[in-house]
Amino acid sequence: MTGPDINTLFPLENYKRLCFLKNVVKNPNIIVGDYTYYDDFEDVANFEKNVKYHFDFVNDKLIIGKFCMIASDVKFIMNGANHLSDAISAYPFAIFGNGWENAMDGKSYPNKGNITIGNDVWIGYNATIMAGVTIGDGAIIGTNATVAKDVAPYSIVGGNPAKEIRKRFSDEKIQQLLELQWWNWDIDKITQNILVLTSSEIDNLIL
Repeated sequence: MTGPDINTLFPLENYKRLCFLKNVVKNPNIIVGDYTYYDDFEDVANFEKNVKYHFDFVNDKLIIGKFCMIASDVKFIMNGANHLSDAISAYPFAIFGNGWENAMDGKSYPNKGNITIGNDVWIGYNATIMAGVTIGDGAIIGTNATVAKDVAPYSIVGGNPAKEIRKRFSDEKIQQLLELQWWNWDIDKITQNILVLTSSEIDNLIL
């Protein structure tokens, strides 16, 4: 056996709440790596509904790595939600036209960039990830967290705004893991190492 078929929609037999996410998303500005799954209490089609303010004309991207675990009701707030914050008024006059259509001439709404989720990231129920945030490999985002700043690799964050609770491993072990990038191994090698990947014994990995 070499693991589940990455092209299957529902990898768990008789369980239609968990999908391999790359086989669900249709928006070309949402990019998802192999084996990343999404579990929804109601319908896996809700994922794209939870990517908020993702307008084509903004052209920002949601990029999610391999082997990520995304719980139900996780929301991604894209740049289309942004308003002017350094102007006299934050009101979006231009979108209403009728004499207001030129309100943004020579100006632009803030754009904080893409949301980038690393590999092997676990995002807990009802977490919210804001535009421009990068979440490092191996991070864990707690339930109900609101992530407005970058998250370091292999750290656990929680709260609103999310703050680091602790690192998952020592700095030395984190560096080892980031250099190994096990998620980029071929699937046979991953399968050969699954007993070690589910332990904390990095030195026992078969390289």
